[in-house]
Amino acid sequence: MNTSDFLFTMARSSRARSAASQQQCGSVELRALIKELPSPPRLQRSNLGFDLIAEIKLRSPATGQLSALVDENLADRARVYAEAGAAAVSVLTEPSRFDGTIEHLILTASALAPLQVPVMRKDFLVDAYQVLEARAAGAGGVLVILRMLERNVISEMIDTALGENLFILLEAFDENDLILAKELLEARRSCAQNLLLGINCRDLISLQVIPNHLEKMAKYLPQYLPAGIASVAESGVTCAEDAARMASAGYDLALVGGALMSDVQPASLAAAMLTEARKAVAARTVLTRVAH
Repeated sequence: MNTSDFLFTMARSSRARSAASQQQCGSVELRALIKELPSPPRLQRSNLGFDLIAEIKLRSPATGQLSALVDENLADRARVYAEAGAAAVSVLTEPSRFDGTIEHLILTASALAPLQVPVMRKDFLVDAYQVLEARAAGAGGVLVILRMLERNVISEMIDTALGENLFILLEAFDENDLILAKELLEARRSCAQNLLLGINCRDLISLQVIPNHLEKMAKYLPQYLPAGIASVAESGVTCAEDAARMASAGYDLALVGGALMSDVQPASLAAAMLTEARKAVAARTVLTRVAH
């Protein structure tokens, strides 16, 4: 399997799911439904310099089954994440490789609405309809993978998300992705609070984490990340020390899935990640002040 094979397979499956959903409920009907819904919770960053997007993911293609949680436990897990300090909860909705469903998103969003913590739909989204579908399910944000899509499609998806007051996480892997991301984000800096740029350190061929990739790519962020837009370290963060390394490297958030899903005390792990990462931010701030 090469890079394009995995993403092509995921994109093809996603397009089929989108087409099937549109047969059941078209865009016009979906927009009408959304108008009757309350606004989703907004992404609220802390003032402590680092935040966590905690993920609900039942299976990973790289490591297999992560959790045997059934639907009624998903809401409880989401609340655990939120109460441990997560700024948002990511929910996998891809069915073939991750055992996700849109119903998982609905359950999680409903559970977190009283806590005012947004839920992000994580999937291999391919069109603006799926952004609306996420909003209708209660999502406060969506993930879009830059490597998968044409620029005009990405632009439409971003604008659809922003028009619905959703935050959007653009996922990049290499410098070429960052070039495109900068152009897309610069044009929308007035919505910076709803824009995130993520770096994925998982190899798109082997699906294994590439050691030190996040630190390597962090060096490009000052060049490509527009001011006011937060950066997210994706994959490979498994412990509090990893979170601290990401904070020291300059990332503003970490997206953590497998480690939290497989830990018997996810609240403790999430809290420890935040504590150590925020210590690292504080130490970096002191060093910067001394240097100046």
